[in-house]
Amino acid sequence: MAISLTVNGTSYSVDVPSEMPLLWVIRDIIGLTGTKYGCGIGKCGNCRVHIDGVAKDSCLLPVGDVRGAVTTIEGLSANGDHPLQKAWAKHVVPQCGYCQPGQIMQAAYLLSENPKPTDEDIDASMDDIICRCGTYTRIRSAIKTAAEEMS
Repeated sequence: MAISLTVNGTSYSVDVPSEMPLLWVIRDIIGLTGTKYGCGIGKCGNCRVHIDGVAKDSCLLPVGDVRGAVTTIEGLSANGDHPLQKAWAKHVVPQCGYCQPGQIMQAAYLLSENPKPTDEDIDASMDDIICRCGTYTRIRSAIKTAAEEMS
């Protein structure tokens, strides 16, 4: 059964089972590998994408249940120049880098909902994205820098 999706502004028709997780459609069928597999049970946030602007874990979402436009880390900006991406580089956030797409997508959602978050707001919003390297302080600083640039 063909399923129609819009990912990063491009329309796709994919012939996959409707219960296939969106993550595997994005990575294996469409070929966008920025969204990462972490745990497969919605606990780490590495696979975070936006569905009509709302942050969702793509490892848990059956592609047949997707209603709305999907934005992946590749779709956040055409040239990697989104304020969050620039702030991530400025604050040297990544170490291993594996969780960063999920971190950035969650941070983008946070700033879309709360353009001037406090430390507590940032910590609460980012709490379920696991960073194995422990760069949480730099993540918070980068979000604050991006918020300033975006305001």
